[in-house]
Amino acid sequence: MHYFNGFSLKEEERLFSHFLKNDLYTVAGFSYGAQKAFEYVYHSTERIERLILLSPAFFQTQKESFIRTQLRYFVADNQTYITQFLQNVATPSQKELTPYLHTGKKEELESLLSYHWDQAKIEEVLQRGTTIEVFLGEKDKIIAIEDAYTFFSDITTTYYIKNVGHLLQ
Repeated sequence: MHYFNGFSLKEEERLFSHFLKNDLYTVAGFSYGAQKAFEYVYHSTERIERLILLSPAFFQTQKESFIRTQLRYFVADNQTYITQFLQNVATPSQKELTPYLHTGKKEELESLLSYHWDQAKIEEVLQRGTTIEVFLGEKDKIIAIEDAYTFFSDITTTYYIKNVGHLLQ
């Protein structure tokens, strides 16, 4: 399996072991890593049977001012920003994410916030025979969960998990 990490995280795939299928033909990613995993699959010529998107970062329905504000806070004090960000990722669980911390860069945050999920590209991946599974948490404090669910449930196999947040716990 090829796995892509979330923003400011590393080796967190252990937290998602019950969602992942460890074989040569699976690609997965969490949050920002879901965006990277999708682009990897979209541009790949390799055989990929399953794409697992765990709480995919979905900000395309946010106002431009939201994105500018997030970037401004990150530039002003990235340590405080990331501390608060990881707390929001973990909520409502009390999971300590410090062991997985890998401070992200402004360029990564900017890419994450400005990424646009393209329905035509998703349909092209599906037409190649790749199954796309999206996992979303009802109490996600990171993304606009209803917007993400509306978008992904129309074109992918989407699981809406009650009483969990972005970390799906």
